[in-house]
Amino acid sequence: MIAQTVLPFKLGITNDKITPHAGLALFGEFLNALKIPRFIDDELPGPGSSVGYDPSQFVLPLLLMLHGGGRTLEDLRQVCADEGLRELLGLVEMPSPDATGDWLRRMGQGPGLEGLAAVNREVLACGLRDDGKETYILDIDATQIVAEKRAAKYTYKGERGYMPIVGHLAENGLVVAEEFREGNDSPGARNLEFIRYCCAQMPAGKRVAHLRSDSAAYQAAIFNWCEAQRVSFAIGADLDAAVQAVIATIPEDKWRPYQNGQIAETVHTMNATRKSFRLVVIRRPVQLDFFAGEEPRLRYKVIASNRVESAEETAAWYNRRGETSENRLKELKIGFGMERMPCGEKEANAVFFRIGALAHNLFALFKCKALPSEWRRHQVQTLRWRFYQTAGKVVRHAGSLILKVPAEMYTLFEEVRARCRELALA
Repeated sequence: MIAQTVLPFKLGITNDKITPHAGLALFGEFLNALKIPRFIDDELPGPGSSVGYDPSQFVLPLLLMLHGGGRTLEDLRQVCADEGLRELLGLVEMPSPDATGDWLRRMGQGPGLEGLAAVNREVLACGLRDDGKETYILDIDATQIVAEKRAAKYTYKGERGYMPIVGHLAENGLVVAEEFREGNDSPGARNLEFIRYCCAQMPAGKRVAHLRSDSAAYQAAIFNWCEAQRVSFAIGADLDAAVQAVIATIPEDKWRPYQNGQIAETVHTMNATRKSFRLVVIRRPVQLDFFAGEEPRLRYKVIASNRVESAEETAAWYNRRGETSENRLKELKIGFGMERMPCGEKEANAVFFRIGALAHNLFALFKCKALPSEWRRHQVQTLRWRFYQTAGKVVRHAGSLILKVPAEMYTLFEEVRARCRELALA
């Protein structure tokens, strides 16, 4: 007799209400504990008629979709189809993907961006309230998003897309602010204005005291502002003719060994800077083709800084932005689906990107305030696999709504819900 299947099990149908995203329901409960739906409805313009959707009815499904691994507006249909999740969260009605796209376009043409910024300020205030700090490190960086949209401009890398700039707090990864820019915007454009905007988003009693950036921020206006505001900085320097000339004046006996190369420092100034600043210079030999007969060459990396410490300490502090900024940008783009944009209009995509940044911040808060400490270093992909994608059965019994989960997850779910209750009562 020929077997009808590869493995010896049969398929059946159940009328039980089962959700494959029971953990996502707890993230939704966390959002309600922080009163995020109320903030969204207070800060964003409401529907134009009594039968329209409230702003939170658009944003909350997007947050759930991005946390669950969705990449496009069409993935909202998966949230809509999950009747168990919707019943747990009280999502009785949900706008369609097309309606959500129309809403993004309306918000992009109106006050949507500023309303979402106000919501993010509430999230920042919550995240920084009890951390015992007053000063923070701001890391800023621009990142390319490739988008084959007719209106998208070519970036300096030769691809159509956008070039948003993002400001993170190094201590906790929270996105302070972001600006969604055209692809042909220079990464160095309006950086001082963006830094000032980031500082203005900080809650009362909290301030940016340190700044790190790549060479896009190597600008006299930024150096002068940092000195005036007593902000320490470490910024990648351009290897222009003036910098190369000052490097050439460093005596050979001032170079000392450092990480497969050598390190030294000197002092430099630009025409428009009010004070001189340090240049920390690292040089390493370039690996050559032995058979090509090339002359030995050196590769230089230069950091401009006003920090008072050794050159090695400044270089180490600057290099930590690879973890606190560049890797977190990857998490924002790849982990939360911001590597592709849903709309043809830049303004609508700016709203979507800001919702993505809000999703990223709420994820950081969820790990810090609701999950046990051992979960706090996990990326969102890990949380999806181990927590969000927990299967649950939704039943009603004696007038109560019950979520049944596997026995090995019950204690964790109880702990997360207890912390959400504490947050709601705070």
